Amino acid sequence: MSFSRMDRKWFYYPLGLLFMVLSFLSGCKSAKKTGEVTESIEIKTQKEFFADIQKQAFRYQTLTARWNVNLDLPGNHLSSRVDLKMVKDSAFQLSVQPFLGIEVFRAEISLDSVKVLDRMNKRYVAENYANLKAQTPIEFNFYNLQALLTNQLFLPGQQDILPKQYGKFKLRQEDGKAEIQVKDMMHLLYTFLVNSESRVCSTCLAEPSGRYSLQWDYIDFREVNERLFPMKMDVKWMKGGVSQGEVTIAFSRIQTDVPVKMDFSIPSGYKRITLAQILKSLSNKK
Repeated sequence: MSFSRMDRKWFYYPLGLLFMVLSFLSGCKSAKKTGEVTESIEIKTQKEFFADIQKQAFRYQTLTARWNVNLDLPGNHLSSRVDLKMVKDSAFQLSVQPFLGIEVFRAEISLDSVKVLDRMNKRYVAENYANLKAQTPIEFNFYNLQALLTNQLFLPGQQDILPKQYGKFKLRQEDGKAEIQVKDMMHLLYTFLVNSESRVCSTCLAEPSGRYSLQWDYIDFREVNERLFPMKMDVKWMKGGVSQGEVTIAFSRIQTDVPVKMDFSIPSGYKRITLAQILKSLSNKK
């Protein structure tokens, strides 16, 4: 493989995860890797149930971690080290370092924009959510993506879940597992599976026609600062029951509540391209 061809392949990497979320979703299947949900759980009232989930939720104001990531797309398999920096309710950055710790790409997702810096090809993406909403008019927002990355329950389009909003969810507790469902204004179905310790083990986003789905499984819970956190996440995007891509994220070197400095300066001479161009390139790789 030529170096230039490898450059093009690596440009898909920092947007692979975002592509799966934005490309959205259906045909949700119950997670098979979250064995914890088979344990018996106490039947609780709606208020008690959601209060326990929020009590067990992972706590942080800043979060840094190293990821070992495998991205599988039809015709492409990529692996890389990725460094994560996150400031809660503000922004997070991904630094992709596939070659001996040298940063090749940097991606930043903030409250109002998506940015990607491609150092190898001297180009960048800078898109605001207003433009993205016009292309994909769903309620899913920055706070919801943040929740997915940190193993949280969320309400589509909202920053937090208030007690008065518990009734928006449909809760089913039986056969040793708990299932929570909610629909957004576009009728996308969000399904959360919860274990006996009131932790989310799986999140599925499904489009109403049954054509698209995104399955996000949480695995290998370990203690991080006196809270359990999933050290592995499996993300699958499905179309018509056929896998369109999968990302496996393995966490290491997690730190919370330490000073985090984020920089996204764009060097002079870099060419601006659009997110739509990248998504089209990803689609053409199928």
